[in-house]
Amino acid sequence: MRIVYGIICTLMLLFVGVQYNDPDGSLWMLIYGVPAILAGLAAWRPAIVHQGIGRAALLVCVALAVAGTLYYWPAMPGFWNMKVWWVEETAREGLGVMIMTTGLIILALPMLLRRG
Repeated sequence: MRIVYGIICTLMLLFVGVQYNDPDGSLWMLIYGVPAILAGLAAWRPAIVHQGIGRAALLVCVALAVAGTLYYWPAMPGFWNMKVWWVEETAREGLGVMIMTTGLIILALPMLLRRG
């Protein structure tokens, strides 16, 4: 799983990097940066993320990400088609939040499935 977490971290860092020229880039850098940090910690120091305060932070981030996904869900039909998201920024934002939420859920699943 550490390799998967490292891939998620890298993907989120790439998302952060492409926000440099966005008018609201600092908001999106934060939105993608927090999961990047959590994924990096899960890859290199898993105990930090899966115990104590790190566990609570991850669960709060998952809840906020799910809420953000509902908030940013694209309203236009066929938003997943390249013809739509290439032109429509709200579709790209919605898809980005969906990808970020999926990454956080992947980080949290082993912890949530573990008993005890």
